[in-house]
Amino acid sequence: MRSLTPVRVAAAGLVLAAIVAAAFLLPSDSYLLLPDHARAVEPLVEIQGEKPMRDGGGIYFVAVDVRKASLIERVFPGLHDGSTLVPEDELLPPGVNEDARREGELRAMARSQQVAAAVALRGLGYSVSTTNVGVLVDALVGASPAVGKLRPNDVIVSVDGKTVRTRSDLLRRVQAHDPGEEVRIVVRRGTRREAVTIRTAADPEDRDRAVIGVFVEQAASIKLPIEVKIDLGNVGGPSAGLAFALDVMEELGRDVDGGRKIAATGEIELDGRVIPVGGVKQKTIAVRRSGIDVFLVPAGDNAREARRHAGDLRIVPVKTFQQALQSLATLSPA
Repeated sequence: MRSLTPVRVAAAGLVLAAIVAAAFLLPSDSYLLLPDHARAVEPLVEIQGEKPMRDGGGIYFVAVDVRKASLIERVFPGLHDGSTLVPEDELLPPGVNEDARREGELRAMARSQQVAAAVALRGLGYSVSTTNVGVLVDALVGASPAVGKLRPNDVIVSVDGKTVRTRSDLLRRVQAHDPGEEVRIVVRRGTRREAVTIRTAADPEDRDRAVIGVFVEQAASIKLPIEVKIDLGNVGGPSAGLAFALDVMEELGRDVDGGRKIAATGEIELDGRVIPVGGVKQKTIAVRRSGIDVFLVPAGDNAREARRHAGDLRIVPVKTFQQALQSLATLSPA
């Protein structure tokens, strides 16, 4: 039996070190969702006629750190507190690469800013001109009925001859069918209108509910009566809409936060409804770590998920922007 010489031992150690380094550095085919931190909205917003805020409170938004998992993180996702491992196809539907995903998130962020400003200004009594022009297809679910029929950036304007102006319209029209039935959808594709027929499928979470397999956003034409600029840099996605709307009100003189530090997540629609979002586990952990007093989240599954990770953080579930304002106005002392 040959003995191990110091040289062989050193070589084996180098090989092992290289393998370990590769496991930490080489990307896998999965993604990690990680807690980020809560950020104040006010320094990122410029509003015509804004008023200084000096009560020690503030409105905060929170994002999720999304990055490729390394090989070792894929095997041991619990290496990072609060992380969630997700397969690539959950974040990148067919035909969508990483660059396209980021572009889509930035477009969604820009849309959410305009919608949030419109909702807040209306709540303050301003006249805001808004026209819902349909539902924008953001991405397609893999192997869904929509693949090959619809494309990202299509704007759905009708289903079965009935006008679609909001996401709720689209859901209602599609879910009026049983799974397996056909729906006739008209889209605006560039400068043309095109009709497609799609056979619905069963929602994996509710086999009695019909779906076509699309991720969508509100498409609307919005004209604001005053200038509102929101610059979040490279942060994307629509989930900060509720926080934007609350901050716009606060900066224009309404005491929304009551001197507290308030974090909020939730996509907001033009009618004021607050829509569920993803990454609530990571967002709740980030808010809790940031010393925030209250966290507003969409009611339902989002609120239940937030409470599982909240600790002593106060979770306030909301369904609408007006409910969020009322909840903050009537919030009892901690």
